[in-house]
Amino acid sequence: MEKTIASSNHRTTKTRRITLLGLLFALAMVLSVLESLFPVPVPVPGVRLGLANIVVMFALFHLKKSDALTLVILKAMFIAATRGLIAGALSLSGGLCALGVMVLILLMMKEKTTILLVSILGAVFHNFGQIAAASAIMETVLWIYLPTLILSGIVTGFATSVMLKMTSSAFQGLHLNKF
Repeated sequence: MEKTIASSNHRTTKTRRITLLGLLFALAMVLSVLESLFPVPVPVPGVRLGLANIVVMFALFHLKKSDALTLVILKAMFIAATRGLIAGALSLSGGLCALGVMVLILLMMKEKTTILLVSILGAVFHNFGQIAAASAIMETVLWIYLPTLILSGIVTGFATSVMLKMTSSAFQGLHLNKF
């Protein structure tokens, strides 16, 4: 009897986790579409606010690292399907680079880090990953854009950290970290 209850609880938890990831993915896609309606006026093509990355950081801080990775991959697939393979490749390279740095910072600094630091480093390294991928795809060096991308990463990282802090408090009552 205990084994049946434990198995049932495991299935329920797994189902809830998959449902939550589906909802977070949907939210990330809505945010991605919304931010495409408001282009950022900078001289470098493709600079965006990174609103969908708030969802990835939420998963990183409140769920599992593997959930954040799942969202990065799903986001890239969505971008590839809606904006083309190159945009999808840029999204994936930026997302993986950003996630790798954010996880590394969280592991190295543990309790000493802040959402602000993780968000800014994630945004800056997202831009590094994308510029590296774009340079490889175009077979030319695009590092000339780096100063603008670092500055935009700092600004957007700050903005997304503020938005994450605002939304995280709204989700505390849902006990999402118990999945």
